Amino acid sequence: MRDEKYGASKDEGTGYRDFKGKKDGGMKKLSFKKKICKWCTQKAEPDYKNPEALRRCITERGRILPARITGNCAKHQRAVTEEIKKARVLAYLPFDKQ
Repeated sequence: MRDEKYGASKDEGTGYRDFKGKKDGGMKKLSFKKKICKWCTQKAEPDYKNPEALRRCITERGRILPARITGNCAKHQRAVTEEIKKARVLAYLPFDKQ
């Protein structure tokens, strides 16, 4: 744990964050919505011939987004990565945006 002089709370690894702006100075539980895999819900497989579906998984600069951002499961993240690479070689997708 970091020292108190650097601003870290004592409950650093518990998932709670100290909100100093609150009047009661209480702790608030951090929560997030679970992302679901687009490919699993549609019962589809990624395909290099459909670049519009693959554009959702790359940034503006052409980098492949990680699964924690897109919500893909591990199986489909591996497939998306391979299909994006195939689409780049066949010029369906650019290697980088200029």
